[in-house]
Formats: sequence, structure tokens, C-alpha cells
Amino acid sequence: MTTTEADSASVPGSEAGPGGAPAGTAPEPTDENVWLEDIYGEEQLAWVKEQNSRTEDLLEDADYAALEGSILEVLDSTDRIAMVGKRGDWYYNFWKDQQNPKGLWRRTTWESYCTDSPEWDVLLDVDALSATEGEEWVFHGATFFRPAPGAPYRLALLALSPDGGDANRYREFDVETRSFVDPAAGGFDLPTAKGNVSWLDADTLLVSSTADGLPRTASSYARTAVTLTRGTSLASAPRLFEVPEDHMMAVVAHDSTPGFERTFAVDYIDFFNRTNLVLRGGEWVAIDVPTDVNVSAHREWLLFRPQQDWVLDGTTYPAGSLLAAGFEDYLAGGRSLSVLFTPDARTSLQSWSWTRNFLLLNLLRDVSSEIRVLDPSRPVAGADSAEGAWASTPLDACPPLHDVNAYAVDDEDETAADGGAGDDFWLVATGFTTPSTLMRGTLERNHDDGAQPGVASRHAVVKTSPSFFADSEYEVQQHFAVSEDGTRVPYFQVSARNLPLDGQNPTQLSGYGGFEISRTPAYSGTVGRAWLERRTAGPAGGSDGHSRGGVYVVANIRGGGEYGPSWHRAALKENRHKAFQDFAAVARDLISRGVTSRERLGCVGGSNGGLLVGNMLTRYPDLFGAVSCGVPLLDMRRYTRLSAGHSWIAEYGDPDVPEQWEYIRTFSPYHLLRDGVEYPETFIWTATSDDRVGPVQARKMAARMLAMGIPNVWFHEALEGGHAGASDNRQAAALQARSQHFLWKALAGGLS
Repeated sequence: MTTTEADSASVPGSEAGPGGAPAGTAPEPTDENVWLEDIYGEEQLAWVKEQNSRTEDLLEDADYAALEGSILEVLDSTDRIAMVGKRGDWYYNFWKDQQNPKGLWRRTTWESYCTDSPEWDVLLDVDALSATEGEEWVFHGATFFRPAPGAPYRLALLALSPDGGDANRYREFDVETRSFVDPAAGGFDLPTAKGNVSWLDADTLLVSSTADGLPRTASSYARTAVTLTRGTSLASAPRLFEVPEDHMMAVVAHDSTPGFERTFAVDYIDFFNRTNLVLRGGEWVAIDVPTDVNVSAHREWLLFRPQQDWVLDGTTYPAGSLLAAGFEDYLAGGRSLSVLFTPDARTSLQSWSWTRNFLLLNLLRDVSSEIRVLDPSRPVAGADSAEGAWASTPLDACPPLHDVNAYAVDDEDETAADGGAGDDFWLVATGFTTPSTLMRGTLERNHDDGAQPGVASRHAVVKTSPSFFADSEYEVQQHFAVSEDGTRVPYFQVSARNLPLDGQNPTQLSGYGGFEISRTPAYSGTVGRAWLERRTAGPAGGSDGHSRGGVYVVANIRGGGEYGPSWHRAALKENRHKAFQDFAAVARDLISRGVTSRERLGCVGGSNGGLLVGNMLTRYPDLFGAVSCGVPLLDMRRYTRLSAGHSWIAEYGDPDVPEQWEYIRTFSPYHLLRDGVEYPETFIWTATSDDRVGPVQARKMAARMLAMGIPNVWFHEALEGGHAGASDNRQAAALQARSQHFLWKALAGGLS
């Protein structure tokens, strides 16, 4: 028998207070699977291998092999857009394909990039590096040192993970010699750890790290930052910044923009609260804002985005608005703020990006993109908060039900008048049935020649991704479900045209609902091939006797950021259940509209989305025929003690606090399992090397379900790949194929 209610049993290793729980904390339910928390233990990995073998025997049939190959073809396609980032005169790209599974870091010129077959200058072959060094390196990006004006970019710090996890080794690389700078000659080579690095000057780094004995926070991130000079060690480097142990992490960064050189530090208190500081005269000066106001700097400007309504000098600035002030004026005590954007019930600010002279705002209106260009040199006289204080011009580049994002090419370059790209911008557009398109444009002010005041923009297509499925045969619809409290919840439905509404269509419902992350339209060759184009076998498809393809649905539930901070905060902590109610409402709406039925409806989610579908499994088992639950949070009593879990208390609450455990326990799937319930077909998957959520919660959930005798529970754990579950295209194809094949077999053919 499995005990799922809190009782008096203590957890091994705890110092028990009254009732068996650590003094002052909520009691812990009995956990018969604590032994699985030893991630790399021999016995534990033997259990994992046994479960992997059982799942592979079930899923890896001939259809699976074809599906995996089809997905890998998409991921390895050489026709994909090679996205680039500009540094100096070069455009850099990281590329994986069949011949280079770990990838190539490379660069090209703009003229070459615009051709159909660019000539790439390969800087680093990660496969060759891994073979030479005997380490399965995963490339996580490059941070360049800004050279003197007119000099070429040459030195960079490369982030390399040994297993795809969040911990990186930073190594100095010379792009001209195409080699690492030898540590014996003073080259930087930081041990593998969680943290961040920033160049202060050519011979100095600002480093936040947990390596070399530097302290870490309870969330497993860096607690201190140091100033590291060439030829010295982290352990001996002078401390620059430090945060309390119970805060999330310390971050330092140097802004090297000429004329605006500044060093910043951020004390991340938790996921949504932070203190921002700037170094002045050898002392840290806090930027005086509430901790839930996001702050960013660009040249002479400070921008603020409050997460909750901010009352300042008698004026209330709504959550999700964007405000501006002069950097020096604000630090000197001035509190005159310009309102650049104010959200409404349908429109939210998702992100912003500065070119040298303009500000690009990426907005969502009912989860469809809108883009506005703001000109700080043209204040709007007498503008109220709804209009915005800087002249604003819409960017005509956003079709309905699409996701389009604009961001600067190189805001530190000269402007076009001087032969530079400082006011150039990228546009990336995508939709569920629209392959991604990359455009490049230029912004400039209208001249005083009778033209309408504002910003003129010119943009043209640079690259277009190929189509990987017959996308013209499918349509995208947006619907709204009504949640239990009356909230309208949008969702996207992608399906064949003229879909029969008889409840017999295999339907995959996806969601996230956390951390203010938005689920927006996006083209996926994998979903197209593995789900939309797949067909049921003959009469099994429905009452009309015809085979059916799959229906793909994305739910925009509360907890996400689709409608800004208020949409996110509506499902925080004790209100978490609203996210689950929203998702269940979408499921019911799909069933009531005749799109699908309980037997044909499956759900899929990863990470926080794994917690979401774990709650569908345990709270709404009557709505789903199958659940695919990836890299999930599931044990919400012990999540703060596992991997980086402590950092998410601001999202979910602290289970050690008795009053908070009372509501957390209501959405802890590991503790909601009950005997005598008909649960959906269940597939739980994770990765051994995931150092963010970790594999432990997935292991324990599967083990408990199996011990309870719940039929058709399957588990798979990839040995590498980190929180993404895959570190190369081959692993990614296998991961996606297992999940998609499981859902299809469960909903369209039956598992056997």
C-alpha cells in the first residue's frame, strides 16, 4: 500500500521535530522512493536501464524507426535557416546536421550569407573537439570581448557543457587563430560550474561561479562574483559581489558601450524579485525601484517594467507597462517617468529591443503579434499613458495568428548614414502552417518633406525555411474556452481543413502555464510529420470509415505571459489550480465541439508543463486517454531540495511552510495518486544529466505508479542532454519520436 497523505514518518537524514518532520516545517508524507534520488547510484541506474528497456520494447517498432528517421530528416535538413548574430564585420552561426551532430561554430560575410550557398569559415568543430579531448561537449554559446574602435572582434569566451546540463566550462578562444588560448600562456579556462562571465577588459573577467570552492545558494547557483585577472585562479580572485544564501543567485555584467561603460550586478532574490546595482566610485549603488520591477539600461536610458502595479509619487503605473527615465537623472533622484506602453485586457508587451536610436516593442494582441517602433527623440507633447510618451509607428509585418519578433542586428554599430547597421533589425516570422522567414530591415526618421511624422522602415526577406509537410492542407483556428471562474482562455487548433466534428480525431493538447512564458504560433516540421500527417488505420478513424490525421492544439492558459504579468500572477502559488482549470476547460471545449473525445485526447508537457500534465493525470483523469509527461516537476513536497528547485519557490510556494504546503499538496501529482482510479495511458520521460529539474521526480512518480499496479505506465530516461533531454539532433529525434509515437499508439491504435 502506498501512503499519500502526510503522516508522522520522517525522511531519512532529517532532524525531526514533533511529529517526525524537521522542526517548524510541514510534515512529510512517507516516501518509499527516496532511494531513487541518488541520481548516479549503481542500483538506481540499473532501475533506469530496466525501465528504459521495457519502454523501448513497447515503442521502438518499425513505425517508430520510420518516424524517428523522418523527424531526424527535419532536424538535420541543410535547407533550414542558419540564424546569425553580427559581431564586427562577421555573421556568426552555430550549426548541427547529420555530418556534424555536435555542431560547427562558424562565420561568414553578409554578402556571402545572402547567397543560396554561403561560404562558411569554420572556427570550431565540436565533434572533432569532443573526439580529441574525450569529452561529450555541448556548445552553449560565445561571449566576445569588445575591441578598441575600428579593431576586429577576436577573443571570445566559449561556454561548453560536458553533458548538456546548465553547468558550463568557459574557455577563451581566438577566432583569428581558430584555437583556444593556452591557459599556460594566460588564457582563461574556468572550471565547469553554474554561473556567468562578462569581460571587464582584455585581461579581466567578472565571474559568478560555484567552482573552486566558491559558495553557492540554496538554489545551486553562484552566490558570489569575483574579479578574475589573467594567470590567477577563481579561489584567489577578490570578491566583487555577494548575495545571501537563501537568494537565488548573483550575476555581474559589464556594459562596454563606448561612452556608457558601466558595471552592473543583480541580486536575484527569487525568480520574480531582484535588486539591480551599478558600480560607482568603487561602491555598489542600488537602482531604487521595487524588487518586482524589471530594469534594463541602454546608453542614456533606463527602462522599467513592473510586474505588479507600481505606485510612485502618487501615480500608479500598471503591471506590464513599460516606462523610461534618463539614467543619470534617475540615479540622481529624479522620478519623472515617461510611459512608453500600457497594457489593456487584450494586449501585452512580450519583449523589446534597442537599435542604436529606436526602440522596438514586440506585443501580443490575443496571442497574435504586433510590433511598434518608438522614437525617443520625438516626445509626444501632452501624451497620456495610453498613447505613450515617444512617437510610435506600427511595423507592418504581422499577419493574424502568427508570431513575429523584431530585434536589433547590432545596436552598437554606426548608423546607415555612416555605413553601419546600428538601426538595422531582424524580423523572424512563423506560424503553425507557415515556415519560418527571416527578414532584415532598416529604421530611419521621416524627413521634414511633408511625410507623416514617425519612423520609416524597410525590410526584405533574407531566408525562408523549407516546408516539411503539406502545410497548405491544414488550417489554424483560434478558439476560446471558458474556465471555471468565467475567464476566457484562448487556444490554437491546427487540423486538416473540413475536419469532421464527430469526436474521433486523435488530438494532442499542449500547454505550459508558468513563469510568464507565452506559447505562441510556431512552425514545427516535427509536429507536422509526426502528428498532423499521420493517419489512423481505416475504419478505426471514425464513424465515416475514413482514416484521420492528428489535431494539434496549444492552450494559452494562465500562469503564462500571453496577457502579461497579470495573466501570470493569476495562477501563482495558492492560485495554481487556475492554470489546471484552464487547461481542463480547453479539453472539455474540444470534446464538446466534437473535435475529439476522452479516448482520442492526449496531453503533452515538459518541465513546468510536466507538472501541468501530471495534474491532468491525477486531477482530471476522466478527460484524457493518454499523457506524455517530460522532464517534470511532480513531487512538490521535496522539489525545493532537488536540483535547482529552491529557485522556484516564488512560483509555487514553499512546501516546508505548513500553510503553504496545504495548498501545494493539492497540485503535487506524486501525492495525488489514488487506488481504484482509471488513469490514462502514461509516459514519463526525463534525462539523467538534467541539472535544473533533475530526473528524480520523474523516476519516483513512475516507480510509485508501477508499485500501485496502475497499468500502462512507461518510463524513459536519456543519459545525457540536460533539461532539454537531448544534446544533438539524433537524441532530439529519438526523444520526440518516443513521445509522439506513444501518444499516437495510445490514442489511435492502442498500446500492446
